[in-house]
Order: sequence, then structure tokens, then C-alpha cells
Amino acid sequence: MIFSCWEYIIVSQGGERVDRTIFHIDINGCYASIECLHHPELRDKPVAVGGDVEARHGIILAKNEVAKRYAVKTGEAIWQARQKCPKLVVLPPHFELYLRFSKLARRIFLDYSDKVEPFGIDEAWVDVTGTAGAAGAERLANEVRQRVKSELGVTVSVGVSFNKVFAKLGSDYKKPDAVTVFSRDNYREKVWPLPASDLLYVGPATTRKLRDYNINTIGDLAQAPVSLLERRLGKWGFVLHAFANGLDSEPVAAFGEDSPVKSVGNSTTTPRDLYNERDASIIFYMLSESVAARLREQGFRATGVQISLRDNTLYTFERQTGLERPTALSSELHAAAMKLIAGNYSWGVPLRSIGLRAIDLVPDSVPDQLSLFEDQGRRERQERLERAVDDIRRRFGHYAIGRAVTTLDDTLRNINPKEDHVIHPVGYFKAV
Repeated sequence: MIFSCWEYIIVSQGGERVDRTIFHIDINGCYASIECLHHPELRDKPVAVGGDVEARHGIILAKNEVAKRYAVKTGEAIWQARQKCPKLVVLPPHFELYLRFSKLARRIFLDYSDKVEPFGIDEAWVDVTGTAGAAGAERLANEVRQRVKSELGVTVSVGVSFNKVFAKLGSDYKKPDAVTVFSRDNYREKVWPLPASDLLYVGPATTRKLRDYNINTIGDLAQAPVSLLERRLGKWGFVLHAFANGLDSEPVAAFGEDSPVKSVGNSTTTPRDLYNERDASIIFYMLSESVAARLREQGFRATGVQISLRDNTLYTFERQTGLERPTALSSELHAAAMKLIAGNYSWGVPLRSIGLRAIDLVPDSVPDQLSLFEDQGRRERQERLERAVDDIRRRFGHYAIGRAVTTLDDTLRNINPKEDHVIHPVGYFKAV
């Protein structure tokens, strides 16, 4: 039963209010751990899983504990990691193998609850309320941890708390092979001193904004005036303030339950640096076509567009804008993206990767508001044309048809972003 917009508690038969008990389980260094399990000769060496250096996707995706001692970080370029650790062994990813281990881990979690909500390949929330009382939660978490280690050969860290946000924070708090409990009694003591950037949703851009107001820890965030946070961060200021105070009411979804789609996006690291708006336009056309095709497949239209830019110094930022009318047309997504980049990027530094995301989605069954100043027939013809392109690509492959503008650069044209599409469900998505 929900007693307020933030507190989610359960009433026992005796009338006592009982907190939820939620685990967040994270497979430690998932990709690298699984690779080392299959290559035991590498277990004592610094190992990382990374992308293709020649295709400029040379980013560290995961590292083992040995590599971590050399300060190798997930998300950094492979060449940077090798400067710190010259003997680093970099292996290509094998996602089918990782998915198999992920499914095996979830089978273990399902022995304890039917509420198992995956968060990527290597993480999941598990609601064990009723399975373990408050006193038995840590014991049960250790039982799950030991089972994964003995049955799968990899280790996990488990965060235990009364909400999803603090449970995830707990799994990150102590690694590897550990259990951390954040309760109502101890979260002010243990959680509040942590950096604000440790909190789910607080990414680099938000961290910089908070630091401008001397908000450096989760405790600072919890005690900051909500009005200040809303002025600086918009609606997310209110949400983050609530999370810092332990007021997360998001339930753990039942396993296999489909969450409604919140946004659809694509990003790509380009084969060469982008130096001007023409370069960006070529890539944004490819991204917008992929995103628009996904919107049509899912039966949605976007009411906003967000772009993400990363320059060749690896500095990243995002910008977004609303749309006058909901759309699933690539040309309209592209126009919005180009308007955003024109207004927010000066090209002092070349770009190495960009992304486009359709946000604030509505079902395409929602009636459209017609405009006296726009040719509705033209939009309908454009949509029929784009659906025809979708059909051609399904039948004959992605490169069977394309926009003429993409032929302006032979290096940039050979990108198929739809193969790396990203769909964001309601609730938890990329922090900024």
C-alpha cells in the first residue's frame, strides 16, 4: 500500500508498517570475470574487456581486480589504460557468453523472489520482502552471494536496503564479493558522507552543477533547499532530493514484466573525428533514421529530442529540446538535433562520438493536433516513404538504400547504428 507519493511501505496482518527488503546484485567486473573464468591462465594478470581499437571503439568495458590496482577505469580509452598498465591484456567482448551467465544468475535470484528486475546484463534488483525479515536480510544476501560464487564461479556484491536507489548504492559501496546494508537506522551515517556522484542518476553534468552550489555529498544534497535544486536542475532537483533522503518508492518489477518505453536512442563512436556541422549532419541522419525506425516498430512518437556529444578529449555533455508536434519522422528528429548542436557547440574541439535520443514518448494512437500552418499531407507522405525504406532494409539489408547526403564522406557512411540501438524503459536510465 502506498501511503504517500514517496514512501512505499507494507502493512502486516497485525497493522504494523514494514519496510520493503530489496537487494541490488552486481556481478563484479562481469565481462572480465567471465573471461578469466574461461581463461584461467589470465586470472592473476591485469585483464580488461574492450572494444575495437581500429574502429575507434577502444573503450574499457570491464576490468578485473588486478587491473583495478593499476587504476584502470571502465569507460576510459584503451590507450589511456595501457599508459597506466603496459601489461594490460585486452580481450574482445563475447556478449552471448555474458548473456548466458546473466540468465543463469537470474535463475538463482528467482529461487528467492518472483520480483527480479534486470538492470543491464550484470545487475538486478530483487525484492525479498516477506522472504527475509529485517534481521535475516543480510544472512539471505550472503546466501545468494555464496550460491553465485559456487555455482557460476564469479563473485557478486549485494546491496540491501528499503528502496532500490540505496540498494544499488550498497552494491557499489564495497567490492568485490561483499554485502552492504543501508537501513533506515544507518543511512544518514553511511550514505550521506558519500559523494553526490555516487547516487543513481547523478552523472558528470549534474555533479558539476551541484558543485557550483557547494553540494558535494549525498548529505549536502539531502539537506539542500528543494527550491534551489529545482531552479538548478528542474524536476530532477526534486527527485534527487527525495532519493538522497531515502524516499524512493519505485517498486521492483516482476520478472519478465515489460516496462513501458520512456525513450529510444542511438549513439556511435565515429570512424574519424567530426570537424563541422556537415560531418555531424551525416551522422545525425544515420542516427535519426535508426531512432525513427525503432519508434515506428514500437508504436511511439517523440515529443522531445536529446543529443549527447563527446569531443576527442573525452569531455561529454547533453542538450535537449521539446518538439512542436509528436513525431516518428527521421527528418524532424534530424532537424531538432542540428538545431541543438548549432546552438550549443562551437567546434573548438572535434567530436569523436555523438548520440541522439527520442524522449518523452507518446503512443502513436494518441490523436495528433493538426496545424493550419503545416501541410499534413506532406507529413503523411513522408511517413509512408520512411516506412517503405524500413521495409526495403528489412528485406535487403541496411545498406540497400540510404540518403544521398551520406555519400559525401566514404569514411562516415559505413555506420549501421541500428545494430547498437538502446531502448530506455521508464524509471532508471542514463545519469547526466
